[in-house]
Amino acid sequence: MDTRYSLQTRRRARGAVRPTYIAIIAVFVLLAIGAWFLILKPHQELMLADSGGHPSTPVTAVTRATPPPVNVAGMDINQLVDEARSAMGQQRYLAPAGNNAFEFYLRVLEKDPGNKVASDALRETFPFAANQAEQAINSRDFGEAQREIDLLSKADPTNFTLTILRSKLDAQRKTLDQQQQQALDQQKAAALAAQKAAADKAAADQLAQQQAAQAAQQQPTQSAQAGAQNAAQPGGNASAVAAPAPVGPTADAVLVKAAAPHYPPAAVRSRQEGWVVVSFTVGTDGKPVNVRVVDAQPRRIFDRAAIEAVENYEFKPAVRNGVPVVSARQQRIEFKF
Repeated sequence: MDTRYSLQTRRRARGAVRPTYIAIIAVFVLLAIGAWFLILKPHQELMLADSGGHPSTPVTAVTRATPPPVNVAGMDINQLVDEARSAMGQQRYLAPAGNNAFEFYLRVLEKDPGNKVASDALRETFPFAANQAEQAINSRDFGEAQREIDLLSKADPTNFTLTILRSKLDAQRKTLDQQQQQALDQQKAAALAAQKAAADKAAADQLAQQQAAQAAQQQPTQSAQAGAQNAAQPGGNASAVAAPAPVGPTADAVLVKAAAPHYPPAAVRSRQEGWVVVSFTVGTDGKPVNVRVVDAQPRRIFDRAAIEAVENYEFKPAVRNGVPVVSARQQRIEFKF
């Protein structure tokens, strides 16, 4: 047999098969296109029309609460489906409670667990409902957001979107808790500052009162001492003691400006109280010098604060016969909350 004839025969056979393959592929392509336009696309358009848009379309908030239908529990499957579709058209996917598409479809599945219309609708509209739940989280309506997430979990408990929504809800709750705690801390700090200012003012007022009382007590004693000295002088008599000839005014040092002590930070933290007695000399310029601690309780806790406070005092110096003189004083300083 001629080999060349056999090769030509096989080539003709392969050339005849190729158009057959092309025709089969073309038929399948046409069938797929027809299925898309005749079956799949109309079904998707119907679901989008029921749900009111595309998942990327923002869900508008329900402007008013629509009252739920009367006797929802007594509705049959067809009535529940009609109510669910009506809710879809109004974008009432999850809200208001008792009158939304998801609850109606879930009631359908309770009556007919294998109902394909309800299960398909819940699956197709899950993204829209999740978007509505996310809006509730962003508006910090945490109770409503939790209700909507629970409703979504009844429709599709394994959907990963639920994990994302729960994480966002938890993060928003923590953020709100932190903001509230910061506001409380600021209020407490303001209250403590006001309390400290009031305590400083009270301490300054008390110090001024103590200084005035000490000055009033010392004046009669000094007048009596001056009279005794005049009586003891040669030629002194009772009339001279009773009415000495005035040479000039005589007065003790008078506090004109006090300074509240600064509470030591360690004592503030431990809320420790105490007192310090300091002695010092008031110069002719009215400035305290040689300030030192005479007694304190407890020791060495408030000493430095008391000394610094007294060093900032200002006095009207003591006067003898109209002439400013140096005078010695003691002062007790209280440290209390």
